[in-house]
Amino acid sequence: AVMSVLQCRSLNLQEYQSKGLMRDHNVNVQPFEIASTPDEAVTMAKKMNVDEYVVKAQILAGGRGKGHFTSGLKKGVHLTKNADEIGDLASKMLGYRLITKQTPSDGVIVHKLMIAEALDISKETYFAIVMDRNYNGPVIVASPAGGVDIEEVAAKTPELIYKVPIDIIDGINDQQAMELAKNLAFSDAKLAEAAEQIKRLYNLFISVDASQVEINPFGETTDGRVVCFDAKINFDDSARYRQKDIFAMEDLSESDVREIAAAKSNLNYIGLDGNIACLVNGAGLAMATMDIVKLHGGEPANFLDVGGGVTEQQVFDAFNLVSSDKSVKSILVNIFGGIVNCATIANGITKAARGMNLTLPVVARLEGTNVDEARKILLDSGLNITPANDFEEAAKKAVASIQ
Repeated sequence: AVMSVLQCRSLNLQEYQSKGLMRDHNVNVQPFEIASTPDEAVTMAKKMNVDEYVVKAQILAGGRGKGHFTSGLKKGVHLTKNADEIGDLASKMLGYRLITKQTPSDGVIVHKLMIAEALDISKETYFAIVMDRNYNGPVIVASPAGGVDIEEVAAKTPELIYKVPIDIIDGINDQQAMELAKNLAFSDAKLAEAAEQIKRLYNLFISVDASQVEINPFGETTDGRVVCFDAKINFDDSARYRQKDIFAMEDLSESDVREIAAAKSNLNYIGLDGNIACLVNGAGLAMATMDIVKLHGGEPANFLDVGGGVTEQQVFDAFNLVSSDKSVKSILVNIFGGIVNCATIANGITKAARGMNLTLPVVARLEGTNVDEARKILLDSGLNITPANDFEEAAKKAVASIQ
């Protein structure tokens, strides 16, 4: 039998997309509209019958409220009671880069704004549903201490964290929902409403095959509404075939084009700033390879894990990917063949080198399954591929090849 190791990636949705899914499942969120131009922003705002607006730049990175735009505007989140003022704000947000602590140093271009009703919050709690291997199914994590970093709450006041495993066959029941609402300190008429929202959030989690639904804060307004004020919904690739419409919403405008290309070939790739490309199987070995390159004076150009089920075509695609980076001056291949067949890697290397007329120096360290055959393939190829007997020798040779 042949074992295949699949790469797992996460789908990240914009805030408005997550809230749209929640709204579709009858979960309470504040009324909102989406705009792509300043005129559209004003038009959408005037359609909403609200006392105050919140205008939020839609990017995947966090820290919007403390960020700044390349237009000179401060903050990616603004409050106003004047719909006409939204046009001026939008003109300084749309098409400009928003820089936060979580974006690249040059920021991210904002293409869409969410215009929503601004709500006054009287109660903030934390609510999340995650898939937990320890429980073999969904677990609800909740805390009455919401609106803050939940990791900090767990570290300082762990007694305020409640975990409730849910039977994935039976689903959440009324008793569990009411108990959670009580633990979140909802009371009186809002207790039943909070419990109902909890059940709807669980039904959303199951129906869209999410890996995580996180609401922070999940709370109450000063006029007594129970609302999900912020939303984060995550998915992994295993849900793709069942949730085609959701995965079609993926926004790639903030993604590195190299990472997009890698994903199409089912490769795990992250671009870095160095000049020695690394092609490795296994995330742990990939990180160790980058470390040892730096130890010997080099700078890795990427993290690239080809995975255990790699094919010759994927190796070709990986070489094409790393060689397209103009800063790359050398390629280091470091393979420990357990699941992966070293001969597959060797054939992929030679196919890539010939098919691309590769001129970059290549250092290859192969060890494990079919390693003797793999070494013979490389030796008989007549290509300029430098073999290495061990991990450290490979790193030293890769660094030396560009000096």
